[in-house]
Amino acid sequence: MSPQPRRDIFQAIADPTRRAIISLLVLQAMTPNALAENFSVSRQAISKHVRILDECGIIESRQQGREIYYQVPPEKLKSVADWIELFRQLWEQRYTQLDDLLLQLKNKTNANDNPSSDANC
Repeated sequence: MSPQPRRDIFQAIADPTRRAIISLLVLQAMTPNALAENFSVSRQAISKHVRILDECGIIESRQQGREIYYQVPPEKLKSVADWIELFRQLWEQRYTQLDDLLLQLKNKTNANDNPSSDANC
């Protein structure tokens, strides 16, 4: 397969079939025929997706006898994970801020609903 990625990794994950192929190949190495058995499209269509994944630099291949096995080492997806992590941190921060605001509103509502006994004197 090609040594240099020629396409962006996000092109690889843009297609649901390629995402499914990645999911399978992260778990175990598979031959093109074994991959094609998991889909209702032709082996040629799967080969096209595999070629795109290769051009994106995601998959690795190894020859074993007469068979070629493809696999996706998890570290090949690190750039996607790093990009998503930025958004995860942003959303966690926003959810924390929302939680804090809701807690403040709840405490304020509880204080208004339950006036202290000093206010009744």
